[in-house]
Amino acid sequence: MRLPTHLEVSALIRRVEGEGGFATVLARGDRDSGTLMVVLTDRGTLSTAYERMPQADGTRRWSLSRTQEADAPLAFGEYLERRKDQDPDLWIVELDVRNGERFIEELSPG
Repeated sequence: MRLPTHLEVSALIRRVEGEGGFATVLARGDRDSGTLMVVLTDRGTLSTAYERMPQADGTRRWSLSRTQEADAPLAFGEYLERRKDQDPDLWIVELDVRNGERFIEELSPG
């Protein structure tokens, strides 16, 4: 049994903001079982997207989906838009916080 996505997102946002960071929902997916993508940045620097995807064995694992390139800044946003169009259940949450990877590690594997 896994935690509904909207509760997981709410807890993530509270945790990041409690540590002095900023968090916002860029896209809302299915309230209970949507896929989760986390976009990490640190004080507006280049972003990195991690996505937790269902695996064949029923688990869900985090993987690096995209890294923003300095010489193609618009490509990252276009990627996020394509992913939203491909998966209407996708949640995209942006975290602007130092060492954001630690928050991904803390999220339940589901």
